[in-house]
Amino acid sequence: MERFMKLFVLFDLPTNTKKERSEATKFRNFLLKDGFVMMQYSIYYRTCKGQYSLENHINKISKQLPQNGNIRALQITQKQFDRMKLLLGKKRKNEKISSRQLLLF
Repeated sequence: MERFMKLFVLFDLPTNTKKERSEATKFRNFLLKDGFVMMQYSIYYRTCKGQYSLENHINKISKQLPQNGNIRALQITQKQFDRMKLLLGKKRKNEKISSRQLLLF
């Protein structure tokens, strides 16, 4: 049985020049088109069904990397994600949707 996983992409991209800002925007837009949700400004995540799906998305990201900056991918289980504590602020509407609900649409 495949488990639901969360794939996080965390990044710090330079935005000093027009070209760098353009590359950073292009990368963020790519993540959104690939089904990622913005959790914080430079932290995006998406639900993947199983390790194969997760690796597939990491490969897609690898083909869209900007020239400079730091980008990291982190995988956790759905259960670990559900145990995350929000210490300040409110959960966004899209964070309250479980992975099982996403499959119904």
